[in-house]
Amino acid sequence: MRTVKQLYKFIETKGLNVGYLVNNAGFGDYGLFVDGKWDKQQQMIDLNITCLTYLTKVFAKDMKRRRSGRIVNVASIASFYPGPLMAEYYATKAYVLRFSVAVANELKGTGVTVTALCPGPTASKFATTAAATRSGIFNSRKLPTSEVVASYGYKAMLKGKTVAIHGIGNNLTMVLTRLVPASLAAKIIRRVQS
Repeated sequence: MRTVKQLYKFIETKGLNVGYLVNNAGFGDYGLFVDGKWDKQQQMIDLNITCLTYLTKVFAKDMKRRRSGRIVNVASIASFYPGPLMAEYYATKAYVLRFSVAVANELKGTGVTVTALCPGPTASKFATTAAATRSGIFNSRKLPTSEVVASYGYKAMLKGKTVAIHGIGNNLTMVLTRLVPASLAAKIIRRVQS
């Protein structure tokens, strides 16, 4: 947290006006929650939630004063589901989604937009960092590249879209979130991730 405060202070002392903020830093961890290392879980919560929230707050405040700015907070398709074997990651992304939608609503009419980008599994180093390379979510199909997802998110940000779900398949699975109880969704996610 100290580092993000220093980052903002540096930008402020240089007199820079940030017109676009992309909160993309984050990581996950694969495995049973109770078996995970608390230090790593806390670092995930701090980075995925606390740092993102702080940066959104300070830059949105500046943008609101200037009546212009765009923010993208990278959530995930995971934000719509309970996530056994990556419980805390899914939960942090649920926070990012709900927080972003709420702040977007609060900033309506100010010239500032907030977009929650919700990609699905993406070809990146995420699975390796999260020790999730054995998860069915990452090895069951051809994944879009980070560049493709970033381009989609950039276009959604420019349009001022509040929630941007990348990919037809990911959009179709959103139907499940409305039809399937959370307990059944958890069973399905666990089976896919095992």
